[in-house]
Formats: sequence, structure tokens, C-alpha cells
Amino acid sequence: MDLQKHAQQPDTAPRSTDLRASDADRDRIADLLREALAEGRLTADEHAERVEGVLAAKTVGELDAFIQDLPAAHQRRAAPSSVPGRPTGGVFPADPDDNVVAVFSAAARKGRWRTGRRIHAYAVFGSVEIDLSEALFDHQQVMIKAFSVFGSVEIRVPENVSLRGSGGGVLGAFEVDAQDSDDDNAPVVYVDGWAVLGSVEARPKRGKLVKDILDRVQRTVDRSVRRHLGH
Repeated sequence: MDLQKHAQQPDTAPRSTDLRASDADRDRIADLLREALAEGRLTADEHAERVEGVLAAKTVGELDAFIQDLPAAHQRRAAPSSVPGRPTGGVFPADPDDNVVAVFSAAARKGRWRTGRRIHAYAVFGSVEIDLSEALFDHQQVMIKAFSVFGSVEIRVPENVSLRGSGGGVLGAFEVDAQDSDDDNAPVVYVDGWAVLGSVEARPKRGKLVKDILDRVQRTVDRSVRRHLGH
């Protein structure tokens, strides 16, 4: 009887469009509007008006309304391609292109740097940070082998790449927040290795996207426009 009553209760779970919008959501919609302006789909006045609305939007549904008449809205809803859990055979060299080692110390790779196909990270009583959020991807698939012994390895990737993990922990934590990119040509980052009495963590860095330098310059211009509209 209890099960029957439970089945008759209405579904009160919020729809995705009712969820509160994040800064990353607003940036994503603003990028799509900027592309529409560059393609001539929007006039300068229409673009400015919509950007102002994006800044004021509270929910994901309100944001989506600003791109409903643009092709990007329909492309964005396309089902993402399936990314294999394991890398393609023969893609990666046997030896690493880069070694990041921290023994009783700290080491990092971050900022604007070129990734190789294979990166090894070793943290022994130390910490390693590998930040790909602003990196230049020269290869479609990147392998990171991470080993932590009484230490930590922290990996951050842009939110529009695919991320996969297949490591393990021995009295430690090996955590990878897997994700699929909507773009079939987006880079795929594979994280493998072990955490022994330590930790290996890999997850997307929200608000960070794979972009070329010109796009990053344009984003700076867009921020200036937003500040002007806010006055």
C-alpha cells in the first residue's frame, strides 16, 4: 500500500531548465552569442541586449531563451559521442614526453604550455599539480600516468574536453570525475596510475574551455562590454 501511495505522488524533482545558472553557464551562452554576432546572425544592438539579459538571468531556462533561434542551441543538444574508456592502441609512446616529479617538494605544470601525448607525474611525500585549463593540445588523446605515495597529484582539465580514469588506490584515494565532450573532435584526457597512502584527483575546471589565443582576447573584450553595460 505504501508503495502504491508513493507511486501516485507527483514528481517534484526540478527540471534542468529550473536549475540556478552558474557563472560558467552564463559564459557559455555569452560565447555562443559572440559567435552569432561574428557570423552576422545578430546585429550589434541585438547582441548587446542579449548579453545584458544573460547577465541578469537566474536559471538555465532563462539563459537558453537567448539562443533558441540560433543553430548553436540545437547543436548543443545533440547527443555526445561515446568516448572509449581506454585509449586507442598504439597512440601513446612508451616513454613520457614530460615528467613531473615532487619528492618532499612541490611541482607544477600550468598556464600556457604544450601538452605531449604522455605525461608522468610522481608525488612522493610531495604534491604535483597538472593544470591543462590553458594548455595547448597538440594531440587529440593525452595520457597522464599519476603515482602518489604519501603525496598528492591534482589534475585539472578544461570543461569541454573528455576525461577518463582507470587507476586505483591502496589505502589512498584515486578519483576521476569522468565527462564526455559534446564535440567529437575535442581532446580526450586519460588518467591512470595508483595512489598509495596518498591521493590522485582529476576533474574539470569549470569556466575553462579549450580556446585559441584570439578567442581569449575576444573574451576580454566581451568582459569590458559587460562592465560597460552594467554601469
